[in-house]
Amino acid sequence: MAGPGPAGGAEIPPLSGGALGLTAFALALGTFMQVLDSTIANVSLPTIAGNLGVSSDNATWVITSFAVANGVAVPLTGWLMGRYGVVRTFVTSVVLFTIASFLCGIAWNLSSLIAFRVLQGAVSGPMIPGSQALLISIFPAHKRSTALGIWSMTTLVAPIMGPILGGYISDNYHWSWIFLINLPVGLFCGVVSWFSLSSRETPTRKLPIDSIGLGLLVVWVGALQMVLDLGKNDDWFNSPRIVIMTVICIIGFIAWLIWELTEKHPAIDLSLFKERNFLIGTIALCAGYSLFFGAALLLPLWLQTQMGYTATWAGLVAAPSGAVAVLLTPFAARMSTKIDVRLLATVAFIAFAISYFMRAGYTTYADFYSLTLPMLVQGVSMGTFFLAMVTIALAKVPPEKLPAATGISNFARITAGSFAASLITTFWDRREALHQSRLVEGLNHYGGAYPYASHALGALGTNDAQAAAIVTRQVVGQAYLLSLTDLFWACGWAMLAVTILVWFTKRPPAPTGPVAAD
Repeated sequence: MAGPGPAGGAEIPPLSGGALGLTAFALALGTFMQVLDSTIANVSLPTIAGNLGVSSDNATWVITSFAVANGVAVPLTGWLMGRYGVVRTFVTSVVLFTIASFLCGIAWNLSSLIAFRVLQGAVSGPMIPGSQALLISIFPAHKRSTALGIWSMTTLVAPIMGPILGGYISDNYHWSWIFLINLPVGLFCGVVSWFSLSSRETPTRKLPIDSIGLGLLVVWVGALQMVLDLGKNDDWFNSPRIVIMTVICIIGFIAWLIWELTEKHPAIDLSLFKERNFLIGTIALCAGYSLFFGAALLLPLWLQTQMGYTATWAGLVAAPSGAVAVLLTPFAARMSTKIDVRLLATVAFIAFAISYFMRAGYTTYADFYSLTLPMLVQGVSMGTFFLAMVTIALAKVPPEKLPAATGISNFARITAGSFAASLITTFWDRREALHQSRLVEGLNHYGGAYPYASHALGALGTNDAQAAAIVTRQVVGQAYLLSLTDLFWACGWAMLAVTILVWFTKRPPAPTGPVAAD
């Protein structure tokens, strides 16, 4: 997205000195806050679930509802910025996001929390592209790489800080503070941005809006998310509610597809998918991100529910991947101008696969070092994945269609991640039930292993009930571990399969300008 300019089309002079530093910091906080809230609740789900009296499975709605609402709101961002101006849209988004964060913090049950998370995700669509566009506009042309460096670092540091901060708050304070901490940050960002940039507003114009297309998009994506989140508890298609939601999803998708293909000003320009790089690049981006996002949600759940980790330590296990990504990203950006960017994408997918194969070797006795080592390898992927995939997907897109293209790829990526979060927890529970039944069957075979275990535990001073509880706990723990390693193996092989897909794209030219927000 191009940087803003004044009414009349004249170039806005860049800021300088203290005003530049303060405004850049405030804009960076806008990105930081939005990205942070997409990950801060990951390690807090068991705490939130326990406090609200629901299962951890149901608590995943806290993650998926935000992601779906944010993804659906993204296609509307370009229209809002053109209609009301980049500055006004960004500041309004920040203020509404701050209000929604406060509502999340005072939520009284799971339903209210999910509703406020939907609101929070819906109003946050313009925050990331708006902060990037405004950062570029306030720096001199020869320092725009500095502006993008600040923006990129916030998008990488926030996922590191999210699990750590969320874990620390959950362990030491009430979980609501993972949302309430946004209040001073949001107020600072909104006030500084408005007073520094309101005189630099971009030109506005009346633009057509595809309200029907957006409405149909909300219907089918929302219905699909409900199927994925409710299906495991409703026994899938044995539930009338799931059947109805599935029918609504299918009909809504077909109607949306027909409408968008025939609408003069579609909310999502599907004609962009005629370009091979954009089609394959977006598919690969969504596949890679969904595998990453699902696994990133699953690991802290396992650590806290089965391994006895606190939320803080579960967050610290994930931290090394972000730290490596921060260090590696500047080198990856320089390499992208010198080598075929498809090689960088290949490195990213292979490193992801290696990381998952390493995690498939986890045991219930794994120490902290063994748990974090695969995350260091994953950091290599995070430092190259987004840069490479965005470059590939947007390589052949005409400049005038870049805003629409980035909006589509961003929508697809975020939505795919939310679907993956729902699916992977379902598969985890289903595989656990399968492994548990096999382990129990094994205990009752070969002369009955259970009586021997019970007798051995009895010799240690336990009664029959205590011995049964201990054996059951061990069986459940091992079943969840086996299910977890099954999923990591599957993720690893899936990443290798996507690597092949990347080489069906055309070689992109070396990037010569700023990469659009994605």
